[in-house]
Amino acid sequence: MVGVAQLVRALGCGPGSRGFESRHPPHINERFAAGLVALRQTVFLRTDCPLRQKRLSPLSTYAQKILTRGELAAQCRMRRERGEQVVFTNGCFDILHRGHEEMLRAARALGDCLMVGLNGDESVRALKGIGRPVNGQSHRLRQLAELEYVSYVGLFDELSVEHLVAEVKPDVLVKGGDYSLREVVGRDVVESYGGRVVIVPFLAGYSTTCLIGR
Repeated sequence: MVGVAQLVRALGCGPGSRGFESRHPPHINERFAAGLVALRQTVFLRTDCPLRQKRLSPLSTYAQKILTRGELAAQCRMRRERGEQVVFTNGCFDILHRGHEEMLRAARALGDCLMVGLNGDESVRALKGIGRPVNGQSHRLRQLAELEYVSYVGLFDELSVEHLVAEVKPDVLVKGGDYSLREVVGRDVVESYGGRVVIVPFLAGYSTTCLIGR
């Protein structure tokens, strides 16, 4: 953190700034510095201060929501022990659009926590072909994590999400798009311990392929 003296000089309004010390006796300088220390403690050290909360908001908004596979599984266990319903979905989410957002919002409404498994760059390339992904995995992770209705997001590199579903063990597995239940990867895993599978249709007219072709 920038020291009080440096802050004051940067502002050009206190001891050390041009003309300040020449206009004010030493005891005024001391009082000015003491006041700035108190101000810094009030604004930057108190966690209940609105400015402090605002400074922390970017981290709480997305960075803390990006987890490893092991962390996703641990979070799911913890939440289930608390009696919460954990919802899981997955996809490439290469160009995040309204269809994705509506599906994710609907998925979140099915439980208390929404976890998203995101295909890594290599698996997207293998599934979608040359030129994909349009956006790298770091960009896609952040976009998903910034959505208020997404609780956690994590990467997986396989072509199939089945192993990740088996590790996380969600209560509800959601698939977006025009699928039948028997086509949903991970269905057998989830139903084996009493979970359920839900199909959420995509919003008509929205798809990454269509957006790329425009």
